[in-house]
Amino acid sequence: MNVLITGTSSGLGLGLALNYLKNGHSVYGVSRRQKEELSNNLNYTHLVQDLSNFDEAGIRIEEFLAGIKTLDLVILNAGILNEIKDLHKTNIDEIKHVMDVNVWANKLLIDKLFKHIPAIKQLVAISSGSSVSGARGWNAYSLSKTTLNMLINLYAKEFTDTHFCALAPGLIDTTMQDYIYKLEEYDDFPVVQKLKKAKGTDQMPSHQDAARLVANAISDLQKFESGSFQDVRKM
Repeated sequence: MNVLITGTSSGLGLGLALNYLKNGHSVYGVSRRQKEELSNNLNYTHLVQDLSNFDEAGIRIEEFLAGIKTLDLVILNAGILNEIKDLHKTNIDEIKHVMDVNVWANKLLIDKLFKHIPAIKQLVAISSGSSVSGARGWNAYSLSKTTLNMLINLYAKEFTDTHFCALAPGLIDTTMQDYIYKLEEYDDFPVVQKLKKAKGTDQMPSHQDAARLVANAISDLQKFESGSFQDVRKM
């Protein structure tokens, strides 16, 4: 199986890449940094690229995809979390940056993929429960993930031979959670308190354990309507 994953330098993306390699699949990774534990595997091919640098990324992605005829699975995982704070304190430039990374970089990649790869069987975009919860403090991140859900929904109607899904992976112990754990106690942001309490417990697995859960969920996604939003915790 040929698998393309973005954001493979850390967290869930790294865990997923290792998981699919362990199971004998060929993995193509895209991220700003190359991880040595991946590059040492003969079944791993990497592109060092910031996908939000649209002009450069467009050219280099085309070069990277040359010769690939089939992708069994694409996982759009790369994303960023901006500062937890109220929306009225979040300026437009900050929102634009988050949208560029979490949404428009994915649009760029999807367009390049479907232009150059003859067969793509399944595409999964890593979303978030915050895309539907409307939790206070998640501002641009929530907006970006909600937009990502609709992006996937719309593309599913255009490329009907591919199964699309936006998938919330649940809580994962990553550097994103390290940032949240260090935040002060804010009564205004109850989700922050929930996440801080979950860190270090079974409710927030490591990126390796989460990757296994997410990979198992991905294998079951095609029973749902293409273009839908699903949550690992509710499957």
